[in-house]
Order: sequence, then C-alpha cells, then structure tokens
Amino acid sequence: SFGPSDSPLSGRRRSLDEVMATGTPDSQARFGQSVKGLLTEKVNTCGTDVIALTKQVLKGSRSSELLGQAARNMVLQEDAILHSEDSLRKMAIITTHLQYQ
Repeated sequence: SFGPSDSPLSGRRRSLDEVMATGTPDSQARFGQSVKGLLTEKVNTCGTDVIALTKQVLKGSRSSELLGQAARNMVLQEDAILHSEDSLRKMAIITTHLQYQ
C-alpha cells in the first residue's frame, strides 16, 4: 500500500504552497505582483459598479420627485387655464354688449 507521500500522483500534483516554497524569489515576487494586480483590478471594478448603482438609485428617486413636482405644476396650470378661459368668455359677453350700444 502507498503512504501519503508515496502516492503515484504525488510527483505530478503539488500544492501552491509547495510550488511557492520551491520557486525562486523572483517567481514568487512576480506571482505576488500578479495576484495583487488582479485583486486591485477586481476591487476597482467593484467600486465602479457600486458607484454606478448608487447613481442609478439616486437618479430613480430624483425622477420620482421630479415627476411629482411636474404633476403639481400641471394642476396649477390647469387652474390658471380654466380661469383664463372663464375670463375670456366674460370679456366676449362684455364685447357683445358694447357692440349693441
């Protein structure tokens, strides 16, 4: 029977720790820089995504606020239009009476 170190695959499969322990200092430094670069890239990407999401949420809440404000302004304008229409109707009646005189 084989022991843990006598396994037929032990020569082929080595853990990352074993590779790092037997690698040269230059290869270890390059590997560390590569991992650090990938991690930095992922952190930057996540940060950018969070900022974009925050902007979208704020934009959505702002859109709702602007829509409500537009509805209120429309109601105010509708009242002004109805009042103007009533005034024009009264002026037309007055103009007609003046023409008869």
